[in-house]
Amino acid sequence: MNTLINKKVQFRDLGLIDYQEAWDYQEKIFAETLAIKTQNRSLDAENQQLTPNFLLFCQHPHVYTLGKSGKPDHLLLDEDDLAARQAKYYKINRGGDITYHGPGQIVGYPILDLDNFFTDIHVYMRTLEEAIILTLAEYGLQAGRIAGLTGVWLDFEEQKNPRKICALGVKASRWVTMHGFALNVNTDLSYFGNIVPCGIDDKAVTSLAAELGREVDLEEVSIKLKNHLAHLFSMELQVA
Repeated sequence: MNTLINKKVQFRDLGLIDYQEAWDYQEKIFAETLAIKTQNRSLDAENQQLTPNFLLFCQHPHVYTLGKSGKPDHLLLDEDDLAARQAKYYKINRGGDITYHGPGQIVGYPILDLDNFFTDIHVYMRTLEEAIILTLAEYGLQAGRIAGLTGVWLDFEEQKNPRKICALGVKASRWVTMHGFALNVNTDLSYFGNIVPCGIDDKAVTSLAAELGREVDLEEVSIKLKNHLAHLFSMELQVA
């Protein structure tokens, strides 16, 4: 565990970025952070380095990603179908099953050393969800959780028509995190019809725009979400 605590988090909006490029960028930061933690183990407190924290927001061109616990047959398209839909497909190293990323979605990648915050992955996941729930509440939507399932849902209590609006899937090693969440804002939901979203075939997917019946300012949602994350994690956000 780090002797030094760093609550500063570098926020970067990567805009519309290819999935592989964003994944490589995450992996670079992730590896550099782990290297610092390894080096700190052999140093006394006065010579240790602070571990950095990052919060990356972006959008991706159409892409399907399959997590470590996912089933390949949850992608309902072959290579020709993917090309026709102008979509890519990656098997990746996060938890969870299959999901879709695309324009109009806020994808968040917190690359945090949880030794700087709290060392509990369950609390980490629930805190990410809470930031989404609080953001949606600002638009008059009551969102929440469904027992046994990750992510954020609408109609989560009586579950007459449960709809997932935000998916989560993370990787963590020695308390350093990567990957994160995808909040559907103005997302083209038809792309979810080509998969069994998160391996769940009996529940729908929705977006902020679909629920409100209008397109929503993506930057406005981004600001609200960023502020809730900063508050819940007690982050000192630094905008690059």
